[in-house]
Amino acid sequence: MKISTKGRYALRVLVDLAEHSQNKNVSIREIAERQDISDKYLEGIVARLSAAGYVKSVRGKYGGYRLTKEPKDYTVYDILRVAEDSIALVACLETEENQCPRSKTCMTLPLWEHMQTQFREYMSGVTLQDVLDKKFDM
Repeated sequence: MKISTKGRYALRVLVDLAEHSQNKNVSIREIAERQDISDKYLEGIVARLSAAGYVKSVRGKYGGYRLTKEPKDYTVYDILRVAEDSIALVACLETEENQCPRSKTCMTLPLWEHMQTQFREYMSGVTLQDVLDKKFDM
């Protein structure tokens, strides 16, 4: 599995907001400049985060974005799930009901399922606050 730029940038956007939006809204332009990411690309990512309820937008002169929850209440897994089209390690795990015609006889499927579970459990245990604090239990 490869986490795309959408997933990586979504995490960077939320980290940036956690660092800079304590008592103010943060504009896309400010985030883009600090993170060296195009405004246009960030708009699409922020739209996904907003639709998921992870950020809220405020219009007007002092408008921008801010987190809707405390950093400790966001998990990296949930952020990636919102940002990515798929976070399955292999194509046969992209849906709840395994669509692969070989699923009943595939000798490697249990390995992929185990790895997917390990990934989900680990990333679900890492919060946005952990990223800010650089605390990762291995």
